[in-house]
Amino acid sequence: MPLDRNFFLNLISKSTTLSHLTQTLTQIILNGLHHDLITVTKLSQRLLDFKSINQARLLCSSISKPDMFLLNVLIRGFSLNNSPYSSLSLYTHIRKNTELKPDNFTYAFSVSAATSLSSEKFGVLLHSNAIIDGYASDLYVGSSVIDFYLKFGRLESAKKVFDGMSERDTVVWNTMISGLVKNSCFDLSIEVFMNMVLEGNKLDSTTLAAVLPAAAELQELRIGMMIQCLALKLGFDYHDHVVTGLISLYSKCGNIRTANLLFRQIERPDLISWNAMISGYSCNNEIDSSVRLFRDLLVSGGKVNPSTIVGLIPVFHPFDHLHLTYSIHSFSIKSGIISNSLASTALTTVYCRLSEMEYAEQVFGETREKSLASWNAMISGYTQNGLTEKAITLFKKMQEYEVRPNPVTISSILSACAQLGALSLGKWVHDLLKRDNFESNVFVSTALIDMYAKCGSIMEARELFDKMPEKNVVSWNAMISGYGLHGYGREALHVFSDMMHIGVPPSGVTFLSILYACSHAGLVKEGEDIFHSMVHEYGFEPGAEHYACMVDCLGRAGQLEKALDFIKNLRVQPGPVVWGALLSACMIHKDQTIARIASDKLLELDTENVGYFVLLSNIYSAERNYPEAALVRQVVKKRNLAKTPGCTLIEVGETLHVFMAGDRSHPQTTAIYALLEKLTGKMIEAGFQTETLTALHDVEEEEKELIVKVHSEKLAIAFGLIASEPGTEIRIFKNLRVCLDCHNATKFISKITERLIVVRDANRFHHFKDGICSCGDYW
Repeated sequence: MPLDRNFFLNLISKSTTLSHLTQTLTQIILNGLHHDLITVTKLSQRLLDFKSINQARLLCSSISKPDMFLLNVLIRGFSLNNSPYSSLSLYTHIRKNTELKPDNFTYAFSVSAATSLSSEKFGVLLHSNAIIDGYASDLYVGSSVIDFYLKFGRLESAKKVFDGMSERDTVVWNTMISGLVKNSCFDLSIEVFMNMVLEGNKLDSTTLAAVLPAAAELQELRIGMMIQCLALKLGFDYHDHVVTGLISLYSKCGNIRTANLLFRQIERPDLISWNAMISGYSCNNEIDSSVRLFRDLLVSGGKVNPSTIVGLIPVFHPFDHLHLTYSIHSFSIKSGIISNSLASTALTTVYCRLSEMEYAEQVFGETREKSLASWNAMISGYTQNGLTEKAITLFKKMQEYEVRPNPVTISSILSACAQLGALSLGKWVHDLLKRDNFESNVFVSTALIDMYAKCGSIMEARELFDKMPEKNVVSWNAMISGYGLHGYGREALHVFSDMMHIGVPPSGVTFLSILYACSHAGLVKEGEDIFHSMVHEYGFEPGAEHYACMVDCLGRAGQLEKALDFIKNLRVQPGPVVWGALLSACMIHKDQTIARIASDKLLELDTENVGYFVLLSNIYSAERNYPEAALVRQVVKKRNLAKTPGCTLIEVGETLHVFMAGDRSHPQTTAIYALLEKLTGKMIEAGFQTETLTALHDVEEEEKELIVKVHSEKLAIAFGLIASEPGTEIRIFKNLRVCLDCHNATKFISKITERLIVVRDANRFHHFKDGICSCGDYW
C-alpha cells in the first residue's frame, strides 16, 4: 500500500542526518509524492537545515506551480547558507516571471540576504519595493531593514525606519540597540534602551545582554548597575550571557574584584565567560592574572578561540610586555589562530603600540583574509608612529582592493593628512566621504575639521563646523584648537562661549585648547579667568599641560616673574613641560636669569631632551654670552645628544617636496638658489636685515648670514614661487619652530611677490600677507 503524506511529514521531522533525508526522499519519489507541494516544502526546509542547497533546489524544480511559502523557504535557506545572490535571484525571478506577490516574509528574508553583501544598493532597492508593496511598518520587514542599515553604518536611515514603525516588538528594539552598539553609538543605544523601558515594552535577557556593552564601553557603572537591578527584578541575573556582560562592565569600570566574583558564580562558565574574564584582567593591567586564568582554561581541557587570544593580548597596557606578546604570537601560529583576522589584528595593534613596526607589518602581510579592522589597525599604527606616508600609501592600496572604509579608517587617514599637511590628499579623502555618505558621521566630520585646520584651511574647517547637524565635545574642541593653532584667539573664545551657552559640558581638552589659544594670542587676562573657572567652577584638576599653558601665556606676554611665582605656588611638583614653557618664554624675552633657574630644573628632570639645551644655548647667543653658549653645546656633545634636523615640506599639486637646510638635492636646485639670491637683493633694498643672533656663535658674521640664508623654509618658499602660478597661495610645513630670520624674511617675500604665504611650524600657523604676519610677531 502507498504511504500517505502524513507518514512522510512525520519521518522528515524525525530525521537527524542528511543520510536519513536522502533515504526519505527516495521513498517519497517511489510513492509519487515528489510533486506534492506540502511534502516538498517540508523536505526542502530540512535539506536546507543540513546545508544541502543543491538537493533542495533540484527537489523544488519538480513543482510546476510553487506557492509563496515554498519560495520563502528557499530564499531564507539560501541566505542562511551563505548564498545571498541565490536568494536575491529568486526574489527577482518571483517579481519578473511569476504572478505571485512577495509578502512580508519574502522581504524580511531577502533584506537579510542583502545584509551580507559588500554593496548596500540591493538592500536599499528591496526596502523601496517593500514600501511600495505596503510593508513599510511591518514588524518582520522593519526588523530586517533596521539590521541591514545598521550593518552598513547608515544610522540615520535605521533610525528613520525605527521611528516610523507603528508597532515595535522586543526583537525590533533589541535589533536597534545591538546595532547601535556595534556601530559604537553607545550613548544612543542606552537612550533607546531607556525609551524601551519607559514605554513599558517587554524586555528579555537578550535586551540586557545587548545594552550592557554600551555601559561598559562608556564606563558608566551607575547605568550598568541599574541594568543589573533590572536583571535581578526580571529573573535574568543567572542567564550566562547577562552575567558575562556584567563581567565586562565591571572589568571596564575598573572593578575587577566584582567581575571575578560574578565569574565564580557561573557554575559551568562557557568559553565566552572565560574570555570576558581573561580580557577583564588584561584591560586592568593585571596581566599575570590574565595569563594564569588562560592556563587554567587550558588545564581544564577547554579549547581556546580567537577571542580568547584577543583578550589575552595586552593591547591596553602593552609596555613591558613585549616578550609576552612574542609568546602569544608563537602560540597563535602553532594553534592556527593566527589565520583569524581578529587575532592577527590584535597582534598588529599591540606591535604598533610598542613601535615594533616590522613585526606589525609581518603579521598584517601574512593575514590572508584582511578584515576592515586589520586595515584600520595598520593604517592607525603607521599614523601613530609618525609614518604618515606609509599610512597614506596603505590607504590607497586599500582602495585598490575595494575595501570600503569606515569612520575609524577615515579618522586615521585624515590624521595622517593633518600630520603631513597634505591638503590635496585630505581633499581627495573628503571627496570619498561625500561619495560614501560619511560626512554626516560626527567623528568623521570632526576629523575633517581637524585636518583642514592643521593643513592651513581654517575657513574650510569653520564652514564644515557650522554645517554639522550634531556636534559633540570633540567637535567643539577641534574648532577651538584650530583657531588657537592659527593664532585667532578671539575667534576661539567666541566658539568656547557658544559651547558654554548651549550647555555642552567642557572636557580637560577643551580647557587645554582654549588656554593654548589665549597663550598664542596674548590674551593673558582671558586665560587667567578661564583657568580659574576650570578649577573653581567646573572642578577640574589641572594636568601638567594646563599648568604649562598658563606659564606660556604669562611668559609670552613678558610676565616672567609672575610665571615663575605661578610655578612656585603649584600644589604639585612641576614637571619638564612646565619648566620648558618658562624656558621658551625666556628665549623670547632674552632673560638669562630666569632661564638659568628653569634650565637647572630641566637638567635635573629631563637630561636627555636636547631641545632644552638648544633653547638655553640660543638665549646665551642672543645676549652675546658666547662662552656660556659654548659650555652648553659642549654638554650636548659629551652626552651624544642629537638635535632634530630641521626640514620643511611643501605640497605642489599632489607631490610632496622636502627640503633640509642648505639642501642641493632637488632637481631644480639651480633655479631655487638663483631666485633666492634675487629675492635677497630685493629684500635688502626694502630694508631687510639678516637676524644672526641665534646662529652658531663660533663662525664669522658673514658665514652666519650664509647659514640662515639657506634655511629649509626659505628654499621651500623659493621652490613654491617657481612651481606655482603668480598670485596663488603658498603653504609650507616646518617640523621645528620657525626662526626669527626666516619669519622676518617671509614677511618681506610676501610683500615683494604679492603672495599669501602660510607657514605651519611646530607650534602654530603663520599667515604672511603684504609684509605682515597673522601672529603679530607674537610667537
